[in-house]
Amino acid sequence: MSTALITGASSGIGAVYARRLAARGHDLVIVARATDRLNTLAEELRAAHGVAIEVITADLTDGAELEPVLERLRSDPPIDILVNNAGAGLLGNFATANPDEMYKLLRLNVLAPTLLTSAVIGGMVERGSGSIINVASVLALLPEYSAGIYAATKSYVLTLSQSLAAEVNSKGVYVQAVLPAATRTEIYDRAGGDISKVPDVMEVDDLVDAALVGFDRKELVTIPPVPDVAAWDSFEQARGVLASGFSNSKPAARYRG
Repeated sequence: MSTALITGASSGIGAVYARRLAARGHDLVIVARATDRLNTLAEELRAAHGVAIEVITADLTDGAELEPVLERLRSDPPIDILVNNAGAGLLGNFATANPDEMYKLLRLNVLAPTLLTSAVIGGMVERGSGSIINVASVLALLPEYSAGIYAATKSYVLTLSQSLAAEVNSKGVYVQAVLPAATRTEIYDRAGGDISKVPDVMEVDDLVDAALVGFDRKELVTIPPVPDVAAWDSFEQARGVLASGFSNSKPAARYRG
């Protein structure tokens, strides 16, 4: 069976991805900062499914700790599925945000998935197979609903997924962007928030199970809470209509006077 590497695998969305992919028979490389949690999860999955589990402890905001993960993505046995799940939030608005905290968030939410994808994509293209799952957020589509830079980081993840898919789908590599809405994970506590004050929170198991249905259907963008796929189709059609005007060599009439 193939091997999947999952970042942020010690809890929440990443841990459920690990359980689901192990149940499908995939060997795993699980990555996070919490060594004890990773080892406990690895023991559980080896016993339950008889799969091989590698554990890499790494803070992906630290270049020195990121490097072994990049090396694993470039080495054998090859990684067939990369799940870019590790991420964090940052409460507060842009005007008052701590620059050091913003820098750290950008390294985790933007730089890390970019470098991880870069490390694995060449081998996937060469083999003509592979999958990349990027966990973004519905806030990528609603940035005005979120103060600060979090939504912007997730917009990047969505855009990266879309542009990468256009580049590599024809070469046998599948890219999926998963856009959760409010989901019951530790991201709220770690950012200093209170999830009990958030309405309509989805359970993590439901989120990942839905995302894997989208994965099996080879969706480019999977938004588990949206009830009618026609809403997304309409959004994409409107984007196409907007794009049809980009090739005009003269400004639109409303800008001439």
